[in-house]
Amino acid sequence: MTTGTFAARYAELIETRAARPAAVAEAAARRVRRDGPPGARGRLLIIAADHPARGALRAGGDPLAMGDRADLLERICVALARPGVDGVLGTPDVIEDLLLLGALDGKIVLGSMNRGGLAGAAFEIDDRFTAYTPSAIAAAGLDGGKMLLRVDLDDPATARTLEACAHAVTGLAERGLTAMVEPFIATRDGGGAVRNVLTGEAMVRAVSIAAGLGATSAHTWLKIPVVDRMEDVMAASTLPAVLLGGEVPADPDAAMAGWQKALALPTARGLVVGRTLLYPPGDDVAAAVDAAARLL
Repeated sequence: MTTGTFAARYAELIETRAARPAAVAEAAARRVRRDGPPGARGRLLIIAADHPARGALRAGGDPLAMGDRADLLERICVALARPGVDGVLGTPDVIEDLLLLGALDGKIVLGSMNRGGLAGAAFEIDDRFTAYTPSAIAAAGLDGGKMLLRVDLDDPATARTLEACAHAVTGLAERGLTAMVEPFIATRDGGGAVRNVLTGEAMVRAVSIAAGLGATSAHTWLKIPVVDRMEDVMAASTLPAVLLGGEVPADPDAAMAGWQKALALPTARGLVVGRTLLYPPGDDVAAAVDAAARLL
């Protein structure tokens, strides 16, 4: 997808990375921030781009789609430039690339925190915090942090992840920053792969667990998939929640319909979507983003 215009910007980014590492902090310091907490202006559309750091590069039929950084950054920049897009979620490398590209002024920026549970690893449930910390998020002038919480009752590593997420929620809240928790009940299939249990009952349990993390829930948001019995799932907590996109769907229209129905529920506050919008069927990022924005 990389165009000639973006190729020149990307080449400049690479040179800046090598020659002027201090430019990252400079770009963060001059970034124009939004006023107020993320929910102050109504419903949100956030672009998710934190998959590569966990080794999850697949989008659709391409197992390495997100492994081309120039292509990924151009897609994110196209999405961020569309009307109705409020911000981005990413790991430090992606966020700093976008800062150096000047793409984050006026946007909500959420830092992804625990990427240690690498996709397909034997230790996947032990989701250690290997990226942003609460203090680093505050120092960079970001608006909050996101963490993944997969609860596997048969895996003792779940306890460590629960504890780490609780500390992160507390640390972000102490700084007045949003903690976005993405909870699942998880299990391993016959081949040993971690699978999220995407049923209404499982998500009610996951939401209930996530809502109670940390010393306060005042700044906690939830990031929830669209499943059956969404009314029950969203009724499990009073916390604001955004809907996630997940894998690129085989039927985009059905995915949109699911989002639209769930957005009518009281605690729903928007969408946080990555591959579904960045790698849509037909490869028209702008059109996919515009369709999602119309739902809000």
